[in-house]
Amino acid sequence: MSAPSSPPTTDEATRPARSANDLRKQVYNSPKERAIKYLLGACALVSVLTTLGIAAVLIVESIPFFQSVSFAEFFGETRWTPQFTEKYFGIWALLSGTLLVTVISAVVALPVGLASAIFISEYASTWVRKVLKPGLELLAGVPTVVYGYFALTFVTPLLQTLIPGLGVYNALSGGIVVGIMIIPMVASLSEDALRAVPDSLGGAAYALGATKYEAVVRVKVPAAFGGIMASFILAVSRAIGETMIVTLAAGATPKMTLDPRESIQAMTAFIVQVSKGDTPQGTIEYQSIFAVGLVLFLITLAMNVLANRITRRYQEQY
Repeated sequence: MSAPSSPPTTDEATRPARSANDLRKQVYNSPKERAIKYLLGACALVSVLTTLGIAAVLIVESIPFFQSVSFAEFFGETRWTPQFTEKYFGIWALLSGTLLVTVISAVVALPVGLASAIFISEYASTWVRKVLKPGLELLAGVPTVVYGYFALTFVTPLLQTLIPGLGVYNALSGGIVVGIMIIPMVASLSEDALRAVPDSLGGAAYALGATKYEAVVRVKVPAAFGGIMASFILAVSRAIGETMIVTLAAGATPKMTLDPRESIQAMTAFIVQVSKGDTPQGTIEYQSIFAVGLVLFLITLAMNVLANRITRRYQEQY
C-alpha cells in the first residue's frame, strides 16, 4: 500500500496565481500596452484641460466686468440693457428667459421621452425597435439651426391659430421645439437604463400576478430610477445651453417674465447677439458676454454634478 501523498506546500499552492499575475504584469508592461495606455491617458487629459481652459478664459475675461459692475447689481437688478445709453446689468432678465424656455422644453420632452423609452424597451417588437431607435438618433442629428427655422416658420404660425395675438417671437414656440430636440436624449438614455434592469425582476413581478403595465411602472422604472433621472438632468442641461433655437424663435427682448407668449432673450441668445462683431472689444458691453457665459457654465456644471450624484445615489447593483 503506497504512502499518502503530502499536501502541497504554500509556495506550490500559490505558484499558479503568482504566475498569472506575473504574466499579466508582463503584458501590461510591454511597450505596445504602455503606448496605448499613454495615448488613452493623453486623450482623457485633453478633455480635462479643455474644460479647465474654458473655465479659465471665462473667469479671466469676467474679472474686468465685475470690476465695473458689482455682484449686488449683477444678481440684484432685474433690467438688462448693456447696449443702451442708460445701462443696467441685471442677469435675472436673461436668466428668467432661459429658465422659462427650459421649463417648457422639460414639460414637452421628459414625459414624451420616458414614454418612448418604455415603449421601445418593453412593448415594441424587434422590427419596430429597429425602426424607432435609428429614427430617434436621426432626430438627434438634425442641426439646431434647422430646428430654429422650424419653430419660426411652422410651430409659431400653428400656435398663432390657437392663441390669438401671439407674437412672431415668443418663449412658447422656442421651448416646444427645444423640447422636441432633447426628446432623443431622454429616450435613448432612459431606454438604456431600462434595458439594464435584469429580466428576473420583471419575471418575479409576473409570478406575483402583476400585469405588464404594473411590472414596468412599479418594478422596472423604479429599478432604473437613477439612470432615468440622470437622463432628465442631462437633457435639461442641454436645453439650458441651447443657442440657435432660442435665438431664432424666442426673440431678443430681455425681460423678467413668466408669460410664455412674450418675446424673451436667453443667455445664449445674448452672447450670440453681442458676438456678431458690432460691439467693440474691451468695452463693458463686450465683457458682459463673458460674465453671462460664466454663469451659464456654472449652471451647466452644477447640473452635470447633480446628475452624477443622483446616478451614484440610486444606482442599483445587479
